[in-house]
Amino acid sequence: MTDLAVATIALALAAPILLVTAAAIVVEDGFPVFFIQTRIGRFGRPFRIFKLRTMYKSYCGSSYKPGDGRDPRITKVGRIARKLSIDELPQFVNVLRGDMSVVGPRPEMPFIVERYQRWQHLRSLVPPGVTGLWQTTVRSTVPLDRPEATLIDLEYVRRASPVFDISLVARTFATLIFNRGAF
Repeated sequence: MTDLAVATIALALAAPILLVTAAAIVVEDGFPVFFIQTRIGRFGRPFRIFKLRTMYKSYCGSSYKPGDGRDPRITKVGRIARKLSIDELPQFVNVLRGDMSVVGPRPEMPFIVERYQRWQHLRSLVPPGVTGLWQTTVRSTVPLDRPEATLIDLEYVRRASPVFDISLVARTFATLIFNRGAF
């Protein structure tokens, strides 16, 4: 119930930002506004994640992103949306649909999960989240396909509780305000 309440409030508050960003995406690179991609959720179930499109249409797909933040696939609007994490806001629709939680491990692309070692699949014991321990500690500095990222996710699985989730939401706001690790 908490996830539903938070997602509803977040989408209502973010609606003007989403509309302005969507209009800017259309002006710069046309439709579609949303980027929809298959990700792996709880218990290894695939689902379709919703994000604002930040790449040029011709580049959208499933691949590793460059680790240095200088990605030529990203539009001008997309750079701003990523820096401010505006592109992530549509994921609250995934929370309303029950695909994700507000807090949890980041959902990963199937081609990466296929390469996991057996122990790495333990991260899917909890629903994936819009934010989480990885996002608030090593965001964009440790790629999600690395075993180190899985260890962070498993630390979240081990410590998951309402109090820990609230602390991670608070840390998410600090991460956004100080603009750490986004690109």
